[in-house]
Amino acid sequence: MVKLNKIYTRTGDDGTTGLVDGSRVAKSDARMAAIGDVDEANSVIGVARAALGAGDFDDLLARIQNDLFDLGADLATPPEIAGALRVVQSQIDWLEESIDRLNAELPPLTSFVLPAGEGGAAALHLARAIARRAERSAVAANETAPVRGEVLRYLNRLSDLLFVAARLVNHRGGGDVLWVPGASR
Repeated sequence: MVKLNKIYTRTGDDGTTGLVDGSRVAKSDARMAAIGDVDEANSVIGVARAALGAGDFDDLLARIQNDLFDLGADLATPPEIAGALRVVQSQIDWLEESIDRLNAELPPLTSFVLPAGEGGAAALHLARAIARRAERSAVAANETAPVRGEVLRYLNRLSDLLFVAARLVNHRGGGDVLWVPGASR
């Protein structure tokens, strides 16, 4: 369990931050960018939870938020550290099962979907876009420091789940907002 009595430590004033193993890296390090993007995705999932209120999406999104803390810890821990908190295959399997369950309520896609609609759906679409950025950041980080495949797979499935969840919120509220080619001409 994490216990913080003091929020500021001054250890990052030189532009570095600590990894789980105690080593320090630049705050501009690719892993830190990925961790920041994961944190941003987690935060906007919180916004989506607030917009959606209590209901059948709250437990799903709360679990994802917890998983994203695991994922951030995984990114902050060099792969050779044994016994560290890691994203595991069962978390990815759960995402896939959740996608299938939510998608079963939806009609097939016949057009691109605009990231709009109900307030909660719009927030989920924003979370999806940020989760995709987090995935790109993790892939970029993997070019300089190993990132575990489970991290990359989790982020890939997460964006899929957020897309399906946004569609379902809109479906229940009246339907997807569809792209109309050339509508602005």
